[in-house]
Amino acid sequence: MTDDRIPVSREGERPIGVFDSGVGGLTVVKELFGQLPGENIIYFGDTARVPYGIKSDRTVVKFSLQNSRFLAQFKIKLLIVACNTASAVGLDILRKEFPFPVLGVIEPGARAALRLAKNKRIGVIGTEATVSSRAYVKLIEGINPSARIFSQACSLFVPLVEEGWLEGEITAAVVRKYLSSLKKKSIDSLILGCTHYPLLKPLLQKEMEGIVLIDSAREVVAEAKKVLGDRGMLGAGNRTPYRRYYVSDMPARFVRVGKMFLGEDITPVEQVEIEKY
Repeated sequence: MTDDRIPVSREGERPIGVFDSGVGGLTVVKELFGQLPGENIIYFGDTARVPYGIKSDRTVVKFSLQNSRFLAQFKIKLLIVACNTASAVGLDILRKEFPFPVLGVIEPGARAALRLAKNKRIGVIGTEATVSSRAYVKLIEGINPSARIFSQACSLFVPLVEEGWLEGEITAAVVRKYLSSLKKKSIDSLILGCTHYPLLKPLLQKEMEGIVLIDSAREVVAEAKKVLGDRGMLGAGNRTPYRRYYVSDMPARFVRVGKMFLGEDITPVEQVEIEKY
């Protein structure tokens, strides 16, 4: 069912759709606020089925299709898959399924790492599924076979962020534990391969002093801006854009944690039955 409350008057007015397995994709939304402040945004967080990082490829693809069908009903002009896991295993299928451009967070992050890594020794941190997929490794090596990539799964980062534990001794100890092996690899850039991870930037940068942190959220929004600009579909900047937030479960928790991500209130948040899409 299409939300008739949302006006669609011309191509540029159509919203950008963003989905993630939970609240982490709000780092992409925040980047949209900064880089594309005139855009209308529809966000869906699959909070009933988070995390995607420990699920099978088949399940992640199924969820990604359902999420995208839900967002497609709003006549979106572009879809950003803010989840690294879904980007790693489902992007090609989504691009075949839908007529609008579909961007994932892996390709922009990989290209930025290659551009900024002087000695082409690149670290990647992400969920177990993202690291196991070797999506960053295959993409980076496909562009530059001489690059060396060192990956580390950091499964505890997501729950720490969602609990609001962005600093303190416990989180710092977990960061040190996960990054200790990467520090020995002489990397000069580190891809934050999960949209939750930018909230841990201060601790990550302290632990990896002198190493460039690659924020995939920033990079994918820059790519979205280019894609929309090339198509003449950028939103007008002289109006007040709307933002709509939907989740599959626990909207109250999403509101609480989401405020930490965006630095502002995000009510109202509507719960939907995503399984029917």
